[in-house]
Formats: sequence, structure tokens, C-alpha cells
Amino acid sequence: MIRFRDARREDVAAILGLLADDALGAQRETAPLEIYLAAFDRMAAAPGMLLIVGEQEGRVVATYQLAILPGLSLRAATRALVEAVRVASDLRSQGIGADLMADAEARARAAGATLIQLTTHRSRERAHRFYERLGFTASHIGYKRALD
Repeated sequence: MIRFRDARREDVAAILGLLADDALGAQRETAPLEIYLAAFDRMAAAPGMLLIVGEQEGRVVATYQLAILPGLSLRAATRALVEAVRVASDLRSQGIGADLMADAEARARAAGATLIQLTTHRSRERAHRFYERLGFTASHIGYKRALD
């Protein structure tokens, strides 16, 4: 049984382990822990920003970030943006991801969002199929640009 809850500062190391637990993340998540702790503090202080963990028997086994974004388009719709979705590699394909996304959707609805959206890396083909099974559609093309 997975219990989803707000992440705490002491969860950051476990969250980093989940974020780095694939080929892309292993290359990206290499900063010192202090950098991530400072980022956690900024997130915790930001309105509409949630960092959630899934816990099983005291172990953090899943995580996602949810940003609630008020807007003017789509009749002043509030959107929910889901980012950094991860499930521990030894527990994938057991329904935890579906439970995680259901939790994100419930939190988004509770915050007044009428649309939930996410991005996923082009190379994550299994993730694409997973999101499509949940009813997400690849309706847009996304672009990113580093601001280094």
C-alpha cells in the first residue's frame, strides 16, 4: 500500500535517488546535496508548488512535483503541471504510477485546476504509452531552451 504525502526536507536524498534512477537522470542529477536542499526550501515557500512522495513501509518509492498555474487562456483556466514523475525501478509495472497520477489529479482538482498537463522526454517511450493509457494525449509540441 502506497501513501502519498507532502515531501519533507529529510526526503530530498531519497527523491534524488529516484530522479537519478535512469539513464537520463543519472547524467543530470549530479549537484551537491546542498543545492537540492536549497531548491526544496524555495519550492516549499512557493504558493501552488507541491512536491509529493509515495511511501511504502517507510521507504520513499515514488515522487512527483505539481505546480498549480492560474491563467487567462481557456476561459481563465487553472492548469496543473506535473513534473519529475518517478517510481522506484524495482517497483515499476505494479500500478504505483497509476496511483501516483490519480493522486496528482485529485490534488489538481482540489486546487481548482480544470486541465492537467505534463512533459516527458522524447526518449521515454514506455512513459508515453503509460500516459496515453491514462487518457493523456500528445496534443502539443514542447520546446525547451537552457538559460545557462
